Amino acid sequence: MKSVRVGICGLGTVGGGTFNVLMRNADDIARRAGRPIVIEQVAMRRENPHCDTTGVKTTSDVFDVARNPDIDVLVELIGGYEVARELVLTAIENGKHVVTANKALIAVHGNEIFQAAHEKGVIVAFEAAVAGGIPVIKSLREGLGANRIEWLAGIINGTGNYILTHMRDEGRTFEDVLAEAQALGYAEADPTFDVEGIDAAHKLTILASIAYGVPLQFDKAYTEGISRITFDDVEQADNLGYVIKHLGISKRTEAGFELRVHPALVPKECLMASVNGVKNAIEVMGDAVGPTLYYGAGAGAEPTASAVVADLLDVARDISTEHNYRVPYLAFSGIGDGDNDLPILPMEEITTAYYLRLLAVDRPGVLARVATILSEQGISIEAIMQKEAIEGELVPIILLTHRTREKHMNEVIRQLESLADIAGSVTRIRVETLDEDA
Repeated sequence: MKSVRVGICGLGTVGGGTFNVLMRNADDIARRAGRPIVIEQVAMRRENPHCDTTGVKTTSDVFDVARNPDIDVLVELIGGYEVARELVLTAIENGKHVVTANKALIAVHGNEIFQAAHEKGVIVAFEAAVAGGIPVIKSLREGLGANRIEWLAGIINGTGNYILTHMRDEGRTFEDVLAEAQALGYAEADPTFDVEGIDAAHKLTILASIAYGVPLQFDKAYTEGISRITFDDVEQADNLGYVIKHLGISKRTEAGFELRVHPALVPKECLMASVNGVKNAIEVMGDAVGPTLYYGAGAGAEPTASAVVADLLDVARDISTEHNYRVPYLAFSGIGDGDNDLPILPMEEITTAYYLRLLAVDRPGVLARVATILSEQGISIEAIMQKEAIEGELVPIILLTHRTREKHMNEVIRQLESLADIAGSVTRIRVETLDEDA
């Protein structure tokens, strides 16, 4: 049977892993695909010392691959936005199928790319764009195809999870653990995408679109990072029976869809609380199957390569199938119908419980004023702790509230911070139980 000829663009960490997996497991991959998958050409800016490209055509220009008539599938592993977008669209225009691990590209430009691919009748596969080697996209698109997805939530950035894990286990500061993560290669020199939640928001945008059959809407995702989490917060959460995790959460409601990334207190008995280090985990609630959990390596050369090659296997199997009979890019045909009329909800309309930490002057009546402000917004208190005075006469106060709408909590925080007896800003962390009966 005719081989599927692959061009790999980018021979860095993931590109090198993909190259080596394809070469090392060529026989098994061919048996699974029903035809050989061969590397026809590689585009790279520099040699990868871990890859032996002897006998493989190489180039420094990725667009050579996109226009090469001998290439059936272009594998985009260069990352970034604009060059990757131009490369993928060029490949599609030249009739090539595309496999990518680029979550930023799909989250921001996916609607345009999928439309172009639909018009050309080619496949765009992107399993490796979310959660590395965990096959969560395939599970959502195919394995859970019978279900109405009610919500999904997960730890989808390993760098942030590594930092929070070591802050909790070793009593260290955010800055200290971040520096270690950079030294170990878990975090980039500029860690903004990881620690401020942008990377997780890219991935959540993709998962939500597949779960609900709505267009990609990254610009509407609420994004909050972990850089302001202190060890005091980690310690107080522990005392209250919680662990702080950086979560991506999307829920279906009657009013619309939630799409949010932020730190959250989760109960210690929750499965998500035990996901540590650089591991990823995504929980998906389907109406028929109930809760399902997907756990594993969310990054790394060969875990991500595993997902890239799995996509190549799917392309090889479907390459001769008529376009209309393939699995739709975002799992649903006719994106733009039905639930698509529902909006992505603004954060002010989200309902959740809250952890608040504030510094108050140690004098009578302060707690009563705090409680009054909460009561006036219809917010009840679940737990309250007053710690020993620090920094002279300032007393840390820790509050856990019952569920309330975010806009009401915003007003509470505004009023608290305006009190003369409250020093500095109020720390707010949302509380998520990830109720499997929700």
